[in-house]
Amino acid sequence: MEPARDEPGEVLIVTGMSGAGRSTVANALEDLDWYVVDNLPPRMLRPLLELTELAGGAVPRVAVVVDVRGRSLFGDLPEAMRTLQAGRQVRVVFLDASDAVLVRRFEAVRRPHPLQGDGTILDGIRRERERLAPVREAADVVIDTSSLNVHQLSLRTVALFGEEGAARHTITLMSFGFKYGLPPDVDLVADMRFLPNPFWNDELRPLTGEDPRVREYVLGQEGASAFLDAYSAALRPVLEGYQRENKRHSVVAVGCTGGKHRSVVMARELAARLADVPGVAVRVAHRDLGRE
Repeated sequence: MEPARDEPGEVLIVTGMSGAGRSTVANALEDLDWYVVDNLPPRMLRPLLELTELAGGAVPRVAVVVDVRGRSLFGDLPEAMRTLQAGRQVRVVFLDASDAVLVRRFEAVRRPHPLQGDGTILDGIRRERERLAPVREAADVVIDTSSLNVHQLSLRTVALFGEEGAARHTITLMSFGFKYGLPPDVDLVADMRFLPNPFWNDELRPLTGEDPRVREYVLGQEGASAFLDAYSAALRPVLEGYQRENKRHSVVAVGCTGGKHRSVVMARELAARLADVPGVAVRVAHRDLGRE
């Protein structure tokens, strides 16, 4: 008798640049009860998933870490993806970081890059980046870890891939400060610098956008309510479209000068206005709060 098969579950392929944090993401996924397999050759994906289906739903969420050590990655992964699409929800998350950051990370652990050969660490990084370019282009989620430590990357993984019940899409409203640079892995950016800055109010300067007094000040400014109403209305059809296109995650960055006052207030207000969008889970993150 054939073993009973349950409904096929979700599959996450974790790949990206060496040194960008694949192991950290894999560990975080294990903590979220994903079944994680490291360094699996792409051609073994189908047999692995057939085995998980025979487990009767015991492993509904499978994460596979695929990297440059699997030498056939670049030839086999696209074909493996095509064969897996039918009947399974398959997504690719790509971990990236700047060349300078990757060099520092390899130097810190005193290990050579897998592709550097007789060259330098930077030579290996450049070879890997060139080979991985098509995979990065086709990825569903790209996470730039240049400014993230291990703890922050783990939290980001939980935010993206934690259990969200019936939600088909998760949106993160991320406040940030322009003076610290744009977040590298966002889908949309909104600029709150059209509002007066509470920084110039002596009483409000030491407070943050989490304080009710700052919230009242920001929302009381001309244009604040009009922006919130118009922007949240504009995002609704976008979120509905993301669900139709099976895009599971998006990040909307909400910026002000320092990421302390206006952006914090407006990110939370936008989240409140989007909380009732069907099929969408809403999260709020403050990238630069407390940085000053």
